[in-house]
Parts: sequence; structure tokens; C-alpha cells
Amino acid sequence: MKRRDLFRMGGLAALGAAGVSACGSGGGSGAAGSTQLQFMYWGSTFEKAAVEKMLKSFEQKNQDIKVKPVFTPDEYDVKLNSLVAGGNTPDLGYVPMSMSFRLAEQGNLVNLFPYLQKYPQLAGYLPDAYLWYGQDKLHGVATANEIELLWYSKSAIAAAGAATPPAVASSAWSWDQLVENAYKLTVDQNGKHPDESGFDPKQVRQFGISISLTYAAAWYGFLRSNGADFADEAGKKCLLDTPEAIQVFQNLQDLIHKHRVAPGPGQLAATGDDVPGTNILLKTKRVAMVVDGHWSLLDMNESKVDYGIGVLPKYAEPFTTSQVAGASSVFSTTKHVEEAVELFAFHIDPRYVDLYQQGLWMPQEKKYYEDQAAVDSWTKNDGHPPEFRTAVVDYARDHGVPDLRNRVKNLSAISSDVLTPALQELELGKRPAAEVLKEVSPKITGMLQGWQHVQEP
Repeated sequence: MKRRDLFRMGGLAALGAAGVSACGSGGGSGAAGSTQLQFMYWGSTFEKAAVEKMLKSFEQKNQDIKVKPVFTPDEYDVKLNSLVAGGNTPDLGYVPMSMSFRLAEQGNLVNLFPYLQKYPQLAGYLPDAYLWYGQDKLHGVATANEIELLWYSKSAIAAAGAATPPAVASSAWSWDQLVENAYKLTVDQNGKHPDESGFDPKQVRQFGISISLTYAAAWYGFLRSNGADFADEAGKKCLLDTPEAIQVFQNLQDLIHKHRVAPGPGQLAATGDDVPGTNILLKTKRVAMVVDGHWSLLDMNESKVDYGIGVLPKYAEPFTTSQVAGASSVFSTTKHVEEAVELFAFHIDPRYVDLYQQGLWMPQEKKYYEDQAAVDSWTKNDGHPPEFRTAVVDYARDHGVPDLRNRVKNLSAISSDVLTPALQELELGKRPAAEVLKEVSPKITGMLQGWQHVQEP
């Protein structure tokens, strides 16, 4: 599974194959005089090593606490649900976003609000990082921040004579500029562009742009940029059938079926439904530009892709979606709440976890976007290109809008039952956006339960 697929369920890295044993009821005693905690998490091999390194560092700073890593790279939500049902949860760890609000409301997660004063760094996070389930009720924070970006192949841009995507939000392309450059970057096997006679859309060597229609984070920034939203102020009426929303989705559909500069369903699949990652698409020049999350930076560097980073095209004010990389929470079964919260505050601190410097995660504390020394501490290295400050740090701070997954109640059911099938129909291009969205919006309205609670920490 790709990282983007995992973000749909609240995940953030590629899955492996391993099991998880019963965690025990909230930890216990380890060596004589020590407290034993259990930390449950998912991730790639790279992330596993980074988390274990962080836990060792925590133990060194807290000699009376021992931490057992509970690495669970597959079927995480299924296994965590089983542990919750058996009252056998770990002390703390990752919680898929699709589960976190439900577990909090059921009393399975510790309310962290009282600890914000004790741990000042937790009170200084970006607003979108907090996961509230009621007034003064905080069940967790996002493990990391991620935003949507416009990735591109430098060599493909140069070969086509196309413009380089802007790396500053104030200079973001208009939608028409995106389409214009996507035409230049799209060529069939005979070297013809979509606006040339004889272009063969079934034999495209390189597509100009790829933007997922079924992944909400990819299109939500465009929606907000065009003055639209998913739902009204109360979160009870779906607004996808408004003219502004319809325009966005029609433009996305037109990239595939009118302009023929973007791949349709199955056109990028290597085998079956397996679509290569953004790093592979750019390196092999199957696609010249891709809208995808910041987490791709790690794969770009590891794959030695000749890439660049741009901001997304805009309609009016530029926006990008800020995504939560899964929740981190303390389970209410823990017998060591204070120690578990101590580890909770430690485990997402960029001073102790190198996943920020390596490019998988973005920090949550505001100072890492505002204070120059703090910004340099995670971005001033070979893994972050020169344009990173404006295209990512400044863009996230000034133009990020929170992902729907930590805002819309009942979104999992809405997506699986109604929204995703409608977006898949748009991808196929059999009906125009207006017809599909006007049909599906009343159904979504019937399922909406409002926005999640938000407040200042």
C-alpha cells in the first residue's frame, strides 16, 4: 500500500507483514524499581528503526522507565480493535484517525487537556494538530503534519520547455496555467501532444499531471481556493453541488477526459491496480507533475529522483490541505498515566525523532515554522531542496486548511458508502460533474452529523 492509501485510514508509511501479541493491560513493572510502558505503532522498516531509536533515547533520559515497542505493521486497526475489546490495550501509541474519535467518546483514551500546561510544547502546536472530542476534551494530537504539494521532474520540464511550477504561494499558477503547461508535458509514443492532430490518448508515453479525484486531501485545497467547502458552517448540509465546487471537480475531470493530460483509472497501473509511487512516476517520466503529500520527500531522496517542489495551482487565495499523519494517544487502561504522558510528549519532539530531518514527517510545533533556528534544525540538510522553505514551510504555515478526516463527523461511513463511489464515477467520465454532484450531495447531507469540536489549546 502507498502512503497516500494509508492516510485514508490514518496511516503514514508503507506496511510490512508482522503480527502483534497481546499488549497487556496498560503495562506493568519491568526491572526492579522501573516502570514498564508499551508503545504500539505501525510503519515502514525505516520508521521502525527511527521509533526504536527514539524510545531508547527516552529510556536514557528516564532511567526508571522501560519501554517495550509493539511494532504492528499490518492490519493495525483490526488488531487494535481486538485489544480494545479485550481491555488489553498498550499504554500509548498510534491510533488510526478512523478510530480515534470513536475510542475517545467511548472512554478508551486519556483526556490530555489537563497536561497542556505541564508540557508547554504541546500547547504550542499548529491548530490543526489537536484532536478535540468536546469542550476541554483532547484525545490526542496528530503524530505529524503533512501537506499536499506539486511535485515535478526537473528534466521533464526542461525537455518540454514548460514553465517551472512556482515555489511561492503568491506566484501560484492559475488553473489555466496548469493546463497550459500540462499540454506541453503530455506526449504520446509518437511525440505528439494532446492539442496536435494524430495524438493517441491510448498510447501516452508521458502524462503532464496526475491528481487523484478519489483522495479528498488532493482536491480539498482547490475547493477552498475557489470559495467552496464540503459542508456548511454547521456541518449539516453538503455543499458539493454549489457552482464553485462543481467547477473544481469538472476541471479535474476535464484533465483526464477533455484535455487528456492526466491519466484515467488504470492507466498508470504497473500490475493490476498497483500504481507506482510518485517517486517512480517522476523518475521513469510516466508523469511530469504529481499532486501528492510531503511524505514523498523521503522516497524522492532515497530513489535519487531529479525532482522539484511547487505549490498547488490556485483559483483565488492559494490553499493546500494539511493532513494529520494518524493520531497519537494515551490509552485509558494504562496504570502509569503520568509516565505515559511523559513519553507521549517526547515521542513527537523533533529533537528526539529524526523522521523530520529525513523528510517523512513535518513538525507540529509552531516554532518549527516561525523561528529561523528551529526551521533550520529540520530543513537545513541535503534532504531538503532550496525551495523547501517557501514551497513547504511557509506554504503550510500560511495557506494550510485542515483535512476533512479530522473535521467531519461520520466521514468514514460517508466516504465508503456515498462519496468515494461518486468520485470514482467522475474519474470514469461517463457523466459531468454537475450531474453526479447534484445527485450525491443530498445523500451526503442525510449522513452529515456536523463538524468536530475545535478550540484554542
